[in-house]
Amino acid sequence: MTIAGSDPGGGAGLQADLKTFAALGVYGYSVITQVIAQNSWKVGEVEPVSSEMVEAQLDTLALEFAPRALKTGALANVGVVKAVARAIERLKLPAPVVDPVIVSSSGALLIGPKGERAIRKRLIPIARIVTPNIAEAEVLTRIRMDSDAAIREAAKKIIKLGAKAVVIKGGHRADDKYATDFFYDGRTFVELKGPRIAGGGAHGTG
Repeated sequence: MTIAGSDPGGGAGLQADLKTFAALGVYGYSVITQVIAQNSWKVGEVEPVSSEMVEAQLDTLALEFAPRALKTGALANVGVVKAVARAIERLKLPAPVVDPVIVSSSGALLIGPKGERAIRKRLIPIARIVTPNIAEAEVLTRIRMDSDAAIREAAKKIIKLGAKAVVIKGGHRADDKYATDFFYDGRTFVELKGPRIAGGGAHGTG
């Protein structure tokens, strides 16, 4: 199950999640949190779904089949974040993969400061793994991501918030040759390095 915003271009959001699920051979449920008017280079308008409607989607789906895995994406606002956290606990859903979507690749703010604080206090403590990019990790930890040491320190701070593991994605770092993600589970650091694929900054690449 993905709990996320809608991207009509299909590069990000629940549409990208569902395509990924299908490519991996699993059936995907989706709960929509916000409708976003965007294309590959611009976010136009953002309209949140009410927290009551988000919770109703989760309740109705859970009546039929409890998902075996769960991830969250863009969660619109503090009300939606709290509704999702409540539903995960109340319905005994799997510990989520939390992608703390705060700012789009084009720079548009997708959740405010209150929502960001709710992610930190309500969702990260119940997360199986948290997957921020560099900018999101900076917001969550207030640590400037200007070195490998800073990234490792931020990963430790996110683990201290309660997550079982964290992957800080390195795609936004100024390195033309490699994209290096940093995994940390509270015990071991692993660098996941791959060749950077040239492109025009397409959204959804995280």
